[in-house]
Amino acid sequence: MKQGYKQVKRMTTAMRIMHWANAIGMIGAIATGLYIAHPYYQTFMADDAVDKYVMAWNRYGHFMVAIIFDITSVLIAYLYFFSRFEKPYKKLIPNAHNIAEFKAVLVNLLTLNRKKEFDSSHSDSFNTVYFTIFHLLLIWMLLTGLQMYVQGLESGISSIGAWWPWLLHLTTDWTIAVTGGTNMDVRMAHHTSMWLIICWVVFHVYYQVWRTIFWKEADIAIVVSGSKFVKDDTLN
Repeated sequence: MKQGYKQVKRMTTAMRIMHWANAIGMIGAIATGLYIAHPYYQTFMADDAVDKYVMAWNRYGHFMVAIIFDITSVLIAYLYFFSRFEKPYKKLIPNAHNIAEFKAVLVNLLTLNRKKEFDSSHSDSFNTVYFTIFHLLLIWMLLTGLQMYVQGLESGISSIGAWWPWLLHLTTDWTIAVTGGTNMDVRMAHHTSMWLIICWVVFHVYYQVWRTIFWKEADIAIVVSGSKFVKDDTLN
């Protein structure tokens, strides 16, 4: 450990597993989703015949990744309120402290670290709000994705019974009205949300590298080791 710094725990093992499950799953979801929207490759059999199941495998992979997102979304929603490590919802409350901290972190970013008037040893309001936006986008992607899925169950039955299509219609049909009134509107909303999430990821990675360079507190190592290092004022 660098002299004059203290190690601060920022992510538990469970949190890091969920982070990397989402990161890897997102790559798979984007790759398979883009193929479903517009097939961009073909695979061939031993006799040079085109493999007719490529689309089916992409749809299957896309659905499996969506299930992973479903599970992590439920867990993250639970941890937002009931985690024994930290409760992110407290940073979302628009009180004076959180608003001041949000502004301070934003000013720090815009001024390239020329002004740093907040405690960077914990998860700040700016990052919490930013991650909440990501989780809301992810939930929206899941709802619109399930609406597109249930559109293929026109008979109203499935391999596990009629209750499954009924449940999906009950919970996702409202996305049709919200997006414009047609199935194509839902597809466009799903596709647009994918690009919003990609933009989110680009800034997220950039900001973590930015913090690591300017703050010199090893923020980028949090998702690997679970810890970062901050200056220990008690040594001054």
